[in-house]
Amino acid sequence: MRSIKPTHLRRRAFPRYLSTTTSAQPHIVPITSLLIANRGEIALRIHKTAERLGIKTTTLYTDPDASSQHASCSPHSVGLGAADGYLDGERIVKLAKQHGIQALHPGYGFLSENSAFAKRCEQEGVVFIGPPAQAMADMGDKARSKEIMTEAGVPCVPGYHGGEQGEAELLEHAKLIQFPVLLKSVRGGGGKGMRIVMEEGEFLQQLKSARAEARASFGEGGEVMLVEKYIVRPRHVEVQVFADKHGNCVALGERDCSVQRRHQKILEESPAPDLDNVTRLELWEKARTAALAVGYVGAGTVEFIFDKDTGDFYFMEMNTRLQVEHPVSEMVTGTDLVEWQFRVAAGERLPLTQKEIIERIQERGAAIEARIYAENPERGFLPDSGKLVHLRTPRVSEDIRIDAGFVEGDTVTEAYDGMIAKLIVRGQDRETAIRRMELALRDYEVVGLSTNIEFLKRLCRSPAFIAGDVETGFIEKWKEELFDPVVVNPEVFVQAALGVFTSHITKDAEPHGESLGFGTNSSERRFLFKSLDVLDPKGGEEVEVSITQKGNNLFDARILRKDEKAQVFENLVSSSAFAAGKTGLTTFFPHTRIETTVIEDPNNDNKLTVFQTGAKTELSLISPAWYERALGLKELRASVAAPMPCKILKNEVKEGDRVTKGAPLVVIESMKMETVIRSPQDGVIKKLAHKEGDKCKAGTILVVFEEEEGAATAR
Repeated sequence: MRSIKPTHLRRRAFPRYLSTTTSAQPHIVPITSLLIANRGEIALRIHKTAERLGIKTTTLYTDPDASSQHASCSPHSVGLGAADGYLDGERIVKLAKQHGIQALHPGYGFLSENSAFAKRCEQEGVVFIGPPAQAMADMGDKARSKEIMTEAGVPCVPGYHGGEQGEAELLEHAKLIQFPVLLKSVRGGGGKGMRIVMEEGEFLQQLKSARAEARASFGEGGEVMLVEKYIVRPRHVEVQVFADKHGNCVALGERDCSVQRRHQKILEESPAPDLDNVTRLELWEKARTAALAVGYVGAGTVEFIFDKDTGDFYFMEMNTRLQVEHPVSEMVTGTDLVEWQFRVAAGERLPLTQKEIIERIQERGAAIEARIYAENPERGFLPDSGKLVHLRTPRVSEDIRIDAGFVEGDTVTEAYDGMIAKLIVRGQDRETAIRRMELALRDYEVVGLSTNIEFLKRLCRSPAFIAGDVETGFIEKWKEELFDPVVVNPEVFVQAALGVFTSHITKDAEPHGESLGFGTNSSERRFLFKSLDVLDPKGGEEVEVSITQKGNNLFDARILRKDEKAQVFENLVSSSAFAAGKTGLTTFFPHTRIETTVIEDPNNDNKLTVFQTGAKTELSLISPAWYERALGLKELRASVAAPMPCKILKNEVKEGDRVTKGAPLVVIESMKMETVIRSPQDGVIKKLAHKEGDKCKAGTILVVFEEEEGAATAR
């Protein structure tokens, strides 16, 4: 298996990437009507370009998306019924024909890489905005694609891509390749159906898990597996390619997508850091070779794995669609790649030559994209869902872009991927882009569900990331730094107390704090807060705050933390504005003016979210009943609850079993991902609340432990 070693390459002129080999010139037919066969920010992003070009759009929606932004963005939208309606290719094609729609854009999910769907569009005379069906079939089958790449001289990762799919046969191939190995579906994508197997003893269990997830994600045939050598210190580097019907093919730069969780990308950037120009040009050339080898047309991404230990790079796969991270390439090339898709589909030539693309990349610096997900990084990146009770986003500009499918009041459903938005920023160099990204993330405010925003901020401040020392194992390598508990500043607790104090006076309702002689002339309130930082090994700090009102907008505050001397702030001048559970505060502390937003969750009146100095803090406002429990005066029966809406795939234990901390209890599925719920303690299983196949809401009790002395509540 051939690989390219950048240190052995001689520097040479840039390869001639632009060719015109087609003799028959395609007829140019402008696109005037478009069906967008996707959802969320994807549909909105495509609609935006289509509208600018004067193309009439029709969007599709399912029952969970009936009130979504994309369902109402176009003059005409059509309902598909159940949540899996976006996968009903035959019906979607019929709808396009029924409504006299000229072209169909599949977006970058669902049917976007389904060759049979592309072929049906061609058969029915509907222009498919994407590559030819045959190219899609060749590159969509990961085994077949590697055969084609090997023949074309594109280096591939050593592995087994054949038809022997028995468990014993695959295990033997894994032994020949040598552990660690990577299992992935021939139809894989987005990390679904992918497992790293470090040693022989765990191979069969991981194989079964990978196959089950792949079958759920990709349907019949998804369980067919590839076995490849697992690169221990890999980088994920991909090249955006574009080809037209005239034989022209260009590379629009590369993207580094190495910072990942669950084999899915979190941050993408272009150009890739710490990559010499010789290697960069070689990657572009191999990517273009891959596209030309299958007669590609349209937008595609050729993905490579780069071995940090050897400097070798290998072809992984080609995504035959426009990808989620395409805005990064748009930022560094000054292009609209959806517009390019329309023009190429209509028969036009590529708008730019390779030379012009290179000049733009040299001028426009660096760009980074952060995916804003509904998930909880502190709990193993468990996906979340729920209503966006409060949403504030950064200001957009020429260098700050947000692609989003949700606004405040919308519900992020568990039926689909939990990506809320994409934040893309550009700077004259990588360091500037990182600083701008971190500042933009500080302006985000989200309440109603968990997000990865605070984690993304920590990533942007990571010295290793700033230095460009990235690899796909980055998060695991630096997890101690990235998940270090945060000490909450005293000003946060003061502002939280002032927020509750003023909001409840505004609402003319009793506060949660203890009232000391509160009546017509009373002016003091006491509040007990508990930090909800799940990283805190002590289970959350408890802090008492006393607020005394001395005059109009004039307060004293006293903070008492465990094992610390009371801290007093005198003569705080604080003004506030309250509306619909949200309190905006401006408070003058000694030498500091602090602006804060305090959000009271209408679904849990004990929970507060505080946004202050670019950071988010979640607190519980402890009422007397909660205080007793916090002090251990009322022990709750130990139980484990569903962390998100889910389906029970398997109960790993039986009633009466004794388990140790960390033992698997239940396997659940949510957002097409499998998650193993593990025991938070040693104990005896008293009750399994649900059987396999049951669907559960978030917070539903799954497992109940016997009450034993010293047992802790696990909810």
